[in-house]
Amino acid sequence: MLGDYMSTLGNIPEPIRAMADYAPEALLGYSRTRRYIMKSPAQGGALDVRTKELIYVLLDVVEGNLDGAKNHARAAVREGLSLAQLTEGCMQVMAVCGIETWGQTGWKLCDYVAELEREKRSDEKGSKA
Repeated sequence: MLGDYMSTLGNIPEPIRAMADYAPEALLGYSRTRRYIMKSPAQGGALDVRTKELIYVLLDVVEGNLDGAKNHARAAVREGLSLAQLTEGCMQVMAVCGIETWGQTGWKLCDYVAELEREKRSDEKGSKA
């Protein structure tokens, strides 16, 4: 069950680890729902995984959950999400939910993804050398 998180997020978020420790039966139900949500189109899902991760990112921005937004952003970037796409999404959230979504979480998340993109470019340059 925790392997699902490793395969999609690349880690086990601390809230999930804690749920496994303290409420394993609740984690079973939560994980079942998450498996349904995260199905790719090849597995019968309607949305591509990048879009699903972006939705999670933006919901975390609305809630002010920077750690969760970073986890899902990292996964979305692995699926091909760009900084420009994330920024547009954050602007949509700000337009609907208010400037505080940008001021509290959005800009920090965009800075984080910008750093991920810089690291990726640096790694690509290093592998070509």
